[in-house]
Amino acid sequence: MTVPKYMFFTKGLGVHKDKLASFELALRKAGIEKYNIVQVSSIFPPNCKIISRKRGLAMLKPGQVIFCVMARNSTNEPNRLVSASIGLALPAEKDRYGYISEHHAFGETAEKTGDYAEDLAATMLATTLGIDFDPETAWNERKQVYIASGRIFETRNVTQSARGNKDGLWTTVVAAAVFIME
Repeated sequence: MTVPKYMFFTKGLGVHKDKLASFELALRKAGIEKYNIVQVSSIFPPNCKIISRKRGLAMLKPGQVIFCVMARNSTNEPNRLVSASIGLALPAEKDRYGYISEHHAFGETAEKTGDYAEDLAATMLATTLGIDFDPETAWNERKQVYIASGRIFETRNVTQSARGNKDGLWTTVVAAAVFIME
């Protein structure tokens, strides 16, 4: 059974005339370009520990297969706003699983994209925990309901946004939650 013991967040931005090269540069800024990345769905494992990006990268070896939840977005339209975000919602009980969400958007600020990803993860967790809430209320209000329930310990997000390069070069943003099995 392969269950991650650690997880870290990272993000990056790349700009290049080639779309794939701009993605590579975004991975470089995120520090994860030298790994074989496998994207996975959105469960934060029970008893998994969140560590710093620096510590997480130090635990990895070039060429290693790594698993992550990743959001990415690209544009070659000058000044077009792009964003990518990972949201996280952790239950109060460490031996229960949490949720990770990914969201990518055009025309949204980093704050709006981050709030959306965080809200999405928290709402998925709230529904599995049976927390009663009104889905039509604003995220800030629901966040207070979730935390007040005592069943959701924490929510957060990591988000990268950028405006498309003024000369029409590809601009790529990535955000990721990287798992470490060690």
